[in-house]
Amino acid sequence: MSHITTSQTIGPFSHAAWQWAVDASAAGQLETSAATITISGIIYDGDGTPINDAQIEAWQPEAAGAEAAQALPGFRRVPSGEQGEFSLRLSQCAPPANGTPATFITVFARGLVKHQFTAVFLEDDAGLATSAILQQVPAARRPTLIARKTAPGVYYWDIWMQSDKETVFFDYA
Repeated sequence: MSHITTSQTIGPFSHAAWQWAVDASAAGQLETSAATITISGIIYDGDGTPINDAQIEAWQPEAAGAEAAQALPGFRRVPSGEQGEFSLRLSQCAPPANGTPATFITVFARGLVKHQFTAVFLEDDAGLATSAILQQVPAARRPTLIARKTAPGVYYWDIWMQSDKETVFFDYA
């Protein structure tokens, strides 16, 4: 069972405190010269309880040119909703075909001493089998990084912070 504890590092008020970044990234989501995709899902704790106070950031360095009119090109920050739900509308500068992530993700949530880094790939990317990043992940764990296509330009991907379903998180040096 999840409880608010003294290690609630982002505090109970992160949604309000970080609203400036949510507003800056949301306003720019409509200002892109590239096609867009949407990745939605739910963020869960180790007990399978949705986390309703997480912040999910998406980083797309290659989208900077297509989003030059935005205040923060290539960046999105969204808070999770009451049921842990999140949705990211992202520029897709090229069709999925080269085994690179659709976006890099940073997760902030209660109880995390340090934010976590991951990446999400699209299941219709023909380059997944040769992805340099996915090759570093045990084959059985790779599905935790792959968003399922549910409609044209729409994908579903959950984030699990712990458990046997835990999303693969990376350390960057």
